[in-house]
Formats: sequence, C-alpha cells, structure tokens
Amino acid sequence: MVAQRDPYESPTIRAFAAELEAWRSEAGLSKVEFAETLGYTPQLISQLEAAKNIPSKKFAEDTDTFFKTKGVFVRLWKLVNDTRHLAALPPGFPEFVERETKADAIRVFGLLLVTGLLQTEEYAREILLTVQQPDVVDRFIASRMERQAILARDKPPRLWATFDERALRCMVGGPEIMRGQLEHLLEASKRPNIMIEVVPISAGAYAGLEGDVTLLSFDGRPDIAYTEAAGRGQVVEDPSGVTDFHVRYDLIRGHALPVAESRTLIESIMESL
Repeated sequence: MVAQRDPYESPTIRAFAAELEAWRSEAGLSKVEFAETLGYTPQLISQLEAAKNIPSKKFAEDTDTFFKTKGVFVRLWKLVNDTRHLAALPPGFPEFVERETKADAIRVFGLLLVTGLLQTEEYAREILLTVQQPDVVDRFIASRMERQAILARDKPPRLWATFDERALRCMVGGPEIMRGQLEHLLEASKRPNIMIEVVPISAGAYAGLEGDVTLLSFDGRPDIAYTEAAGRGQVVEDPSGVTDFHVRYDLIRGHALPVAESRTLIESIMESL
C-alpha cells in the first residue's frame, strides 16, 4: 500500500510495527540489511516500523520464515487485515463515533454530501469506492449502517440535519441511487426525532460554505464539536471552540428553508432525476 504521512492510530498496525522493529534489532540487522535479505526496499521497512504503511500477507510470511516465529507476524497481519477498514478512518473519527452513541442531540450540516447517519447503502458504497479499496468497502458500509441504529433505538437522539441544496443535487452513482437517497431523506424526516432542512442555492454566500459542521449534545455534560480537514478528524471540546461551532451552525440554519418547504424542494429534485 501507499504510505501515509502520519502513523496509523490502529493498535494492531502499531503492534506489527513494534514487533518488526524488536525482532530486527534483536537480530542485529540494520533496516538496509534486513530489507536486502528479504528482498524489500529499506523505505518499506522504515514505513512499516513507523506504522505509516500496512504490511502485506507475503511480507508477514517472509518475516515469519526469516525469524522462525511460528506464525507470529501472519497472525498480527490477520488482525491488521480484519480491522483494516478502521485504520482507514480519519484520525479522530473513531473517538467521535464513540461519543455519538451517547449523544442526546445531534446537529449536522452537510455542504456537498448527505451525512453518514442518513445515507442509504447504495449511496454510501458509491462514495466509499472513491476513497477506499473495494475489499474493505463492505466492512465500512456495515459499520455505517450499524452507526445509524442509534436513530431507531429506544429514546433516540434528536437529529437536526441541514444540507446545502448542492448535496442533494450532486449526482452520486446515477439517478436511481440519488432517487433512493432522496426518498430515504423524505421518509426519515417523518420521524418525530429527525428534522431535515435545506439551504437553497439561491442563499448565495453564507457560513456553510466553509464546510461541514457536527455538534453533539449530552445530558449533564458539555457539548462537543467535530470537524475534518486535510484528511484528519478533530473532536473539539474547548468551550469557546464549541461555542463558535454553535454560532456557525445557527448562522447556517438561518438560511435554511422551513421543514415543509425543505421537503417540497427535496421532492422536486427527486422528480427531476
């Protein structure tokens, strides 16, 4: 795989990296010597030991054979492979999802895409295939559908979902998939705990053009915010920072159509497909 700039946060990838470095050092081999012996590049060894790349099964097998570890590295590789979809998540996102399950209220704004909490499987698949390897997409989708279960549980959180009209007109996967996604939004908006609003393109310049916003509220605990930039997720807990996100979300909603008019707009977009 292509190495990434920052180390993976996945404990399994970090465990593989630590074991690799420990066995190589114990054998008294430099990275260059080890790489030449196994037939790999020194750059790959450095990336793997820094947890910036994901090992292949062949590399794990070759390492087991060389060190005579009786399958230690293949077993670690299997754990890495089984959780590979989690390793591909933006740093910070797993923490956010964990917090999301405990939220009493969720406020989310989507500029260009429908939020994961309200995506259909077909829509989610098309998006994920643009950024993930096909062999991990099914696991991503399963996790996303599992995440959506919070909206149908006993005492579900209140969800305020606001979308820019561009997100609803962006042709993801073709007309049939988009019709299914828009119909899903209309059905979801009938639930008493879900409010869906749309900011029309005619709104012009407004605070939402800066990007997506997510806010989580809890009973008896401070709110938090979540944002993504440059492939990294960040959970914001600083009170002043969270307040800034609340103000921005309120400014966005100020440009949104009322719920009934938003439903009418969604229906008109669906009919035009």
